[in-house]
Amino acid sequence: MDRFRMLDFTTQPLATPTSPEDRVAAMATLGFGTLFTDHMVTIRYTEGQGWHDAVLGPRQPIPLDPAAAVLHYAQEIFEGLKAYRLPDGSVASFRPEANAARFNQSATRLAMPHLPEDLFVESIRKLVAADIDWVPDADKGSLYLRPFMFASEAFLGVRPAREYVYCVIASPVGGYFKSGKSAVTLWVSHDYVRAVPGGTGAAKCGGNYAASLQPQSVGIEHGCDQVLFLDAVERKWIEELGGMNIMFVFNDGTIITPPLNGSILPGVTRDSLRLVAEDAGYTVKEEPYSFEQWMADAKSGKLKEAFACGTAAVITPIGEVRSTQGDFIIGNGDGGEVARALREALVGVQLGQKPDQHGWMTRLA
Repeated sequence: MDRFRMLDFTTQPLATPTSPEDRVAAMATLGFGTLFTDHMVTIRYTEGQGWHDAVLGPRQPIPLDPAAAVLHYAQEIFEGLKAYRLPDGSVASFRPEANAARFNQSATRLAMPHLPEDLFVESIRKLVAADIDWVPDADKGSLYLRPFMFASEAFLGVRPAREYVYCVIASPVGGYFKSGKSAVTLWVSHDYVRAVPGGTGAAKCGGNYAASLQPQSVGIEHGCDQVLFLDAVERKWIEELGGMNIMFVFNDGTIITPPLNGSILPGVTRDSLRLVAEDAGYTVKEEPYSFEQWMADAKSGKLKEAFACGTAAVITPIGEVRSTQGDFIIGNGDGGEVARALREALVGVQLGQKPDQHGWMTRLA
């Protein structure tokens, strides 16, 4: 048996746990990523020793040396997944094994150690069991889980660190987009790119998101909700949003999504929606799609819908697109039936309201 699976978790008590009354009050109006549960998980890695010191303890500041490698060389990766309250009162997560596998793919690209996938899932299970009262009812939201790992060794020198800290924190969440609109408006960036061939675009690391913040602010200045990036070489082919993948629905029943070319994050929601769409009878293709063709197809009516997809928002219809090269409306500008049906199908599985035909749900507590 893999010795990493033998790790025992030490439980540290909470000095001042949140009272039931304060927790209920805090969860009365859920936003996204601003409210956090009482506990966190930490596991340490030391070269030559492996993973050790697994702790379930109070959520608290992390002591960090000012020379810690993450602060200077950005060895850092993370994941995002959700835990859902099911009709029988139990709590389950959607495809955590896929997140565990992607976490290690990111670790490889950032020259970081792999975390055994069983340990990844067990760390989530420990946290959810401790903070199960923080999981919202299905009609109010979900518990967003954020596993992350960073280089903690104190040194100044360009090489992979020899010490790391893995953590998991949790946040009860409601809707991702604050506008409350049924469809979002995108800004297409022709000046900035998110990732380049051979870079870190397929890894879920903080640097990719930091690179999206400036073009995102430009999009906001133009009244848009999100920014969409084109490829770095020709500035022609659609890749993804700052934090979500994208899909296009055509009037012949075909759905297209840009191919995973090394600069696009392989989204778990994207992969799941492909299967859900195929189950519903749609033809799903991975193929390049240009901004110019997108504009032409939207104006001609060939393109019926477009939507963004990711863990945080699941599916978000795209109603309008703006850029320095022209603006256009998609469909009626208010989303479409395909996006609504696919979202209902996927969320139904996540909430235990529809059959889990693919075995995606993992019970946590």
